Amino acid sequence: MALDADVIVIGAGLAGLVATAELVDAGRRVILLDQEPAASLGGQAHWSLGGLFLVGSPEQRRLRIHDSHALARQDWLGTAGFDRPEDAWARRWAEAYVDFAAGENRAWLRALGVRFLPVVGWAERGGALADGPGNSVPRFHVVWGTGPGLLEPFVRGVRSAAAAGLVDPRFRHRVTGLAASAGAVDTVAGEVLVPSGAARGEASTREVAGRFELRARAVLVTSGGIGGNHDLVRAAWPARLGTPPGRMLSGVPAHVDGLMLGVAARAGAALVNGDRMWHYTEGIAEHDPLWARHGIRVLPGPSPLWLDARGRRLPVPLFPGFDTLGTLEHIRTTGYDHTWFVLNRRIIEKEFTLSGSAHNPDLTGRSLRGVLRRLLPGVPGPVRDHLDHGPDFVVAGNLHDLARAMNAKARARLIDAAELRRVVEARDRQLANPFAKDLQVTALHGARRYLGDRLVRTAAPHRILDPDAAPLIAVRLSVLTRKSLGGLHTDLSARVLRPDGSVLDGLYAAGEAAGFGGGGVHGYRSLEGTFLGGCLFSGRVAGRAAAEATA
Repeated sequence: MALDADVIVIGAGLAGLVATAELVDAGRRVILLDQEPAASLGGQAHWSLGGLFLVGSPEQRRLRIHDSHALARQDWLGTAGFDRPEDAWARRWAEAYVDFAAGENRAWLRALGVRFLPVVGWAERGGALADGPGNSVPRFHVVWGTGPGLLEPFVRGVRSAAAAGLVDPRFRHRVTGLAASAGAVDTVAGEVLVPSGAARGEASTREVAGRFELRARAVLVTSGGIGGNHDLVRAAWPARLGTPPGRMLSGVPAHVDGLMLGVAARAGAALVNGDRMWHYTEGIAEHDPLWARHGIRVLPGPSPLWLDARGRRLPVPLFPGFDTLGTLEHIRTTGYDHTWFVLNRRIIEKEFTLSGSAHNPDLTGRSLRGVLRRLLPGVPGPVRDHLDHGPDFVVAGNLHDLARAMNAKARARLIDAAELRRVVEARDRQLANPFAKDLQVTALHGARRYLGDRLVRTAAPHRILDPDAAPLIAVRLSVLTRKSLGGLHTDLSARVLRPDGSVLDGLYAAGEAAGFGGGGVHGYRSLEGTFLGGCLFSGRVAGRAAAEATA
């Protein structure tokens, strides 16, 4: 039977684009399939803030951040908590990823024209012991241009290769089956969906116009995870995290449906660590949604009080930006699906950032003037839009009215105004000195010692009830589905494995579909900036391995 290409890549997100670029550089002919229209080229990465986990970078050194490969490795392993036999490959991927992040990652991207903001963010701090979860130092490097800026060189390269006849992009092609000849996966079959004019992120029709079958010497799966499919999220939800929330927001469009994982499993591939997942606890509903249950993650500074649905403070060290998974686990014990940030105007001006390219138009549009405006007083425009129109924000002049508005928002009398006052005033008394026993206040003082946080991310310590910082604000937070940390089991060459650990010849996987490498490179928890980086690294590895195998 004739071959239609050397390699078929399934999924035109970041990992698929990187893999395709590597294959083209090696002279391979590629068919690139995706079930969405061409408008969605680049997938989830387009919506991202563009943060990457880098180690020992010039940006860090300029801010007097002393990082090292050994410290990053310690942080990664302490965060991952690998404890399963199937983690053997994932751990090797983790070691290789830290090598990459501390080595050629930055130079490789700069050679492609990617640039970074000078301030390094400090995400997922953990708050545990030295060898526990979290980043010991700031490592979150934001791309100038955010997600679209990171995608730019790979989109440009694939489009150029398509013009030269080396890449055949086929959108609206949904894969429903894989088949093998002579023991190696070489056939991809599926449905051709009717053309759709849906904009990026909008739901596209699933009406079928026809069928297709294609053959190649290798097949590479880069189809993403399950975050847009709440049925699969609930089915995979682990008992250790309690019961899944009755109401969740979606941080990704509905087409992130995980269906390709089932297709690969039916072809003999092993799926591992499906119960490991990464859902954010600081989700708010988008006031102008593009997709169903559209939510955004708040990237908060360290100052807001984090309260459960009944107005009780979350336990140590569950502060804003410290331990996502620990916070999720605790929330599921409260009996409610939502929590609250309580803060004021001064805090929201300095400390609130909404994640993603669409909510950071200055960074996405590479506007230096817009970035400098962040240093001026006032609530940033995208945050102001949600403060004025978002369904999860309430504003009041005093705590009594704030409690009443919070109860109205929750449609239940859960917050007692007198208890809310006691909690807020107890916290405020800790600000009378530069030292305190309240560990969140201690963490706030610690954050201000880092120049990057002091400049752009952390308000000067002050009382929440300071009249000069009024009005008071409460933000209702929900669980936001986002990333699968498990997926197709792969070896260090991105070859997909069978359940018995043997190689399923001809089939490769990268990106979220492969748990970003090895079926779970992050283990139970993730260090922020490793999702896009995981797509870059695993896509590159898979593309090079498939190119070598089809030489």
